[in-house]
Amino acid sequence: MTSIVLYCRPGFEKECGAEIQEKAAWNEVYGYLQLTKKQGIVFFHLNNPEEGEKLMERIPLKRLIFARQWFVSLTERIALPEYNRVEAICEQLGTEWQYADLRMETPDTNDGKALSKFCRKLAVPLRQALRKNKVLTEKNDKSGAVLHALFFSGSEVMLGFSLGHNTSPHVMGIPRLKFPNQAPSRSTLKLDEAFLHFIPKSEWETRLTSGMNAVDLGAAPGGWTYQLVRRGMMVTAVDNGPMAESLMETGQVKHKMFDGFKYVPQKQNVYWLVCDMIEKPQRVAKLMANWLLHGYCKEAMFNLKLPMKGRYQQVVDDLQTMKDMFSEHQVKYELYAKHLYYDREEVTVHARLLSPLPQL
Repeated sequence: MTSIVLYCRPGFEKECGAEIQEKAAWNEVYGYLQLTKKQGIVFFHLNNPEEGEKLMERIPLKRLIFARQWFVSLTERIALPEYNRVEAICEQLGTEWQYADLRMETPDTNDGKALSKFCRKLAVPLRQALRKNKVLTEKNDKSGAVLHALFFSGSEVMLGFSLGHNTSPHVMGIPRLKFPNQAPSRSTLKLDEAFLHFIPKSEWETRLTSGMNAVDLGAAPGGWTYQLVRRGMMVTAVDNGPMAESLMETGQVKHKMFDGFKYVPQKQNVYWLVCDMIEKPQRVAKLMANWLLHGYCKEAMFNLKLPMKGRYQQVVDDLQTMKDMFSEHQVKYELYAKHLYYDREEVTVHARLLSPLPQL
């Protein structure tokens, strides 16, 4: 049976499944879910096998909140022999279709991670064989489909493909970021990944450049402030708690001991607003929308904390609150949310207005 296979954070299979099933129904594509808790993989088995590619054309991956990566299955699970695994995979693929890249993938579990060395070792001869059979095109071809090989063990694999223009550039949708020793907390990786995910690199020189003014609400001890400082921005860090001395010594940070919900910038020269406060997500969503609508900032990057139950619906409701506020003032906007790899019990959201500010 043809399936859409989606990768998510282990423990969030239910949310990932509910989202793809809902989005598929909006496109009149139907099927049933198969998922196992804590495996980080969701199978959406399609009633009509021909609708897999159609669905991936119609739904941008960046619009899915809980899915990191996805592909349409080409095979069921294949049992591989102990020897000649490369030949067995090539035989299953045939030579009818061509692909621009090969992704060797595993479940995001301890057992899956143990397979990574095996996958790296197998990748070299497999790529060579696929190129020899003209199944893989020349190197650096970024426009074609991507071939996925999902290994459940050294003797079991599933093959599939994603569309080059609608896939994550990272294996399993996971960017491998190095924690900077100078950062005061590991939360710094959340904002680093968020900028990488939401802001195209071609626009970093205009949207993520030195000299910009930024505000970090709930900043202490400075994990998110660090990412702004390292990009050369001048930061107002708002928090009643202490900031890391290393950040204050840069001369780029002003510490305001304020409640993040009450602080208002004195000048409208702030480009970035970032926020990772541990607060009710409804309050944070409204606060972010108000900052944008009042012109207190140009772009906002923030986290919405997730409840124990009803997590998908909570995120949908919070985003709808922002959409309603923007629509009420008749402004065009950009609003994306993603459960990023370095997120845990939260979802990261990026928002900005695309039309002139309303008269408030």
